[in-house]
Amino acid sequence: MVRIVLSALVLGALVGASLAIHTKVNDLEPAPIHSAETISRRSPALPDPNMTPGAVNPSVTQSNIDATICVRGWTRTVRPLESYTDPLKRRQIETYGYSDRQLADYEEDHLIPLELGGAPSDPRNLWPEPHQLADGWGSYSKDRLENRLNELVCSGQLSLNAARSAIASDWIVAYQRYVGLEPDAPPSTLLPQ
Repeated sequence: MVRIVLSALVLGALVGASLAIHTKVNDLEPAPIHSAETISRRSPALPDPNMTPGAVNPSVTQSNIDATICVRGWTRTVRPLESYTDPLKRRQIETYGYSDRQLADYEEDHLIPLELGGAPSDPRNLWPEPHQLADGWGSYSKDRLENRLNELVCSGQLSLNAARSAIASDWIVAYQRYVGLEPDAPPSTLLPQ
């Protein structure tokens, strides 16, 4: 009887250890805000994850952020030229099926922003993000989130991978967690009257 119990305990320990080894715990993903998740899943401000899954710049790591993304002006050194992004934006507007084909109504945006070491020219990290949508979300709000996450990473309050994960998985949920519940007004409404 003791041998059976002992065998069961050893087997249980082995199975548990095996499960622990094969179970991937993603401690970098922020806790979801359920009410925000429901709102953002319906928002056309989010990219199609099949067309724009996001991609990172392998030259930017947690260990070198003080020499890369935390240096003022660093993103200018890696930002792709409009001669590359405008034709890509035109093609992606068509691929996304947007009825509005005016390039000026979109920002060819990095899902994982350059401020967090996103891949500068990888089409998997770029999409034509509308500036402003009926639900209030758009590129202006995402820009504010990008700056906030950069501040948190550079001040050591958030890891680079946690910030990348938050913005790539659902940038509206990340905005509501790190900036505020409501989107920013477009810049034209923020100017003094």
